[in-house]
Amino acid sequence: MRIGELSRRTGVPVPTIKYYVREGLLPQGELTSPNQAHYGEAHERRLRLIRALLEVGGLKVAAIAEVLGAVDDPARPLHKVLGAAADRLGAAGAAEDDAEAEAAQAAVEQLIARRGWQAHESNPAAADLSRALAAMGRVGHGAFTELLDEYADAAELVARADLGYVDRRVAVEDLVESVVIGTVLGEVVFNAMRRLAHVDASARLYGVDGTGGAERAGREAGEGRLSEDR
Repeated sequence: MRIGELSRRTGVPVPTIKYYVREGLLPQGELTSPNQAHYGEAHERRLRLIRALLEVGGLKVAAIAEVLGAVDDPARPLHKVLGAAADRLGAAGAAEDDAEAEAAQAAVEQLIARRGWQAHESNPAAADLSRALAAMGRVGHGAFTELLDEYADAAELVARADLGYVDRRVAVEDLVESVVIGTVLGEVVFNAMRRLAHVDASARLYGVDGTGGAERAGREAGEGRLSEDR
C-alpha cells in the first residue's frame, strides 16, 4: 500500500508517519520509484503499536524509540526487552532527601528482600515506589507501608498472568511485541481495573448513599428483630 492508504488504515496523518520514519520508529517503505514507497502489513502493525504506546501507554517518542530498538534487536533476551519497556514507565526526577524518603527507601529495600524478588533497589520501579511512599508519608499516611505485602501478593499474581500471556505467543515477533504490550499497556489495564474495584469496594463498604456498611447492617438487623416482635 502507499503511504496515503497506510494513513487511512491507521488514522495517523501522513506527515506524522514520515516523522516516525525519520526518527527510526517506523522502517522505511520499499521504494517503487524515486518518489513512491510501498508499505506492508508489518508497517501497519508497527504503526498501531506506536500509537498504542504513545496514546494509551503515555510514553514519549524518545522512550518509544528505545523500546522499539530493544524489540528489533534479535540478540536482546526477552527479559531485557521487558526491562527496556518497564524502565520507560513511571515518574521522572530525583527523590527528595528527607526522613520520609529514607524511610520509604528502607521499606522498599526490605520488601524486595522479604519477597525474594530478583530486582535491585536501584530499579526505576523501586525508585517510583519509594517516591510514592515518601509522598504519602509527608501527608501523614506513612502507615500505608503496612499494606505493601498485600499489594505485592496482587502484583505477583498479575505479573504471572502477564507473562503467561507472553509465553503463549508462538512467533518471535509476536513474543517480543507481547512483552511490550503486556508491560506498558497492561499497566494501564491494571490501574483502570483497580479504580473500578475501588468503586465497587467503596459502595459495598460505605453504601451508595454514604451510609456505612456496618451501620447499615446493624440497622437492618434491628428492623428484622422488630418485625419478629410484631
